[in-house]
Amino acid sequence: MKQRINLLITFSVIALIVLSTVQCYLVKTTYDYKVAQFHTQIKNEIAKISNNYSDIDSALVSKKEALYKKLSEQYIQGKNSKIDIKNGILENESQSSLTQEIQRKFERDLPNFKIDFAIVLNKFILYKNTKKADTIFSEKPFIQNKLYGNLASLNHAFLVRSYVGTTNGTFENQDYKLLTEDSMYVSVIDWEMIILRRMAFVLVLSLLSILTLITLFVIALKALIKQKKVSDVKTDFINNITHELKTPLATLSISTKILEQKNIRDNDENFNTIVNTISRQNNRLQSLIDQVMANSLAENEIELQKEKIETEDFLQTIVNDFKITYPKIDIKTHFQTQKTTLVLDKFHLTTALLNVLENAVKYGSNKIIIKTKQIENQFSISIEDNGIGISKNNQSLLFEKFYRVEQGNLHNTKGLGLGLYYVDQIIKAHQGSVNVISDLGKGTEFTILLKV
Repeated sequence: MKQRINLLITFSVIALIVLSTVQCYLVKTTYDYKVAQFHTQIKNEIAKISNNYSDIDSALVSKKEALYKKLSEQYIQGKNSKIDIKNGILENESQSSLTQEIQRKFERDLPNFKIDFAIVLNKFILYKNTKKADTIFSEKPFIQNKLYGNLASLNHAFLVRSYVGTTNGTFENQDYKLLTEDSMYVSVIDWEMIILRRMAFVLVLSLLSILTLITLFVIALKALIKQKKVSDVKTDFINNITHELKTPLATLSISTKILEQKNIRDNDENFNTIVNTISRQNNRLQSLIDQVMANSLAENEIELQKEKIETEDFLQTIVNDFKITYPKIDIKTHFQTQKTTLVLDKFHLTTALLNVLENAVKYGSNKIIIKTKQIENQFSISIEDNGIGISKNNQSLLFEKFYRVEQGNLHNTKGLGLGLYYVDQIIKAHQGSVNVISDLGKGTEFTILLKV
């Protein structure tokens, strides 16, 4: 059974990992699709605003083209180097004005997005006589080649569009052609949050599906472990009840055979002894059967016959009877209360308390102290012994039906594992509670709390 559980756990974990991986892949694919869709939307929106820069500020664009022409002609004359042309373009006086114009247009036409942009110059190529190309510079998009905009880096920006411009001119009877290329990059502030908001339904659905799978796995695992535990308890109970029944049945069998002998039947003393033995073993069998049947009831099914009793006297009577049964046990009382009247079922509560006391004797105790005190509106009965104690791991299982601690199974202590379960059910039926404090080798203390 344990091997089957381990195998099931292994396969379940593998299945969860595979399903989680598939879910993550689907979410990642959806995310990439949403990002591409978002970029396309921004490109289309910006395309509606402007196909070039002349419709934003034609005067500034004219100044830019005039600057390009001036620098080209100076280069043809040999007055400017390539570096001078590049610096002249990137440091032109219209940068700030056109940046502000484009930014205002974005804010006006795309109010739902906060956009930063940069327009960078990629190429500046001069064709002399319209045939021979003289490349002033041709570079990959670098933020250092920024013409307009406020972006400080292109790392998280995406390309919206590239604009190629051509200018034809004649200088000193020499025809030339100027080709320029610049690209616009934009960065939408908090674009990740925009994508996540658009993916909210997918994310929530994926998360819920994974959590549902994990929850079902945990529930199934708990049910399987509980089933194994019930199976183990059932096996343990059958072994214990078989052991308990063997002794009286064997005694009854032997006694019956003895009675078959004529000399025994003719001897009144021997005959009565055998009959008494049969009677005792019969009572023991009946007691075992009654114990199993009584403990099959839950606390809400137990019918209590409550009456007013003086609790201290009631406890003292139990102690006196216990001393007669176990004369070698040193049992003492320390009552901090006097004449406390409670409404209780004497029969069931007597049986419950005797179960606790007998358990103490079973597990090695030779000294027991019973204490009472009142805690606010509760009456406390504590039973402390000096037995072998109970490990922390076993304490949470003490009051479960048919459960017996390992020490009891390993040693000669007999029982069905019903005593403490019965105690718990009876105390709960009285709307009370029972707790245990114990350490291995240091004894055990049971505390019963009843409403005053």
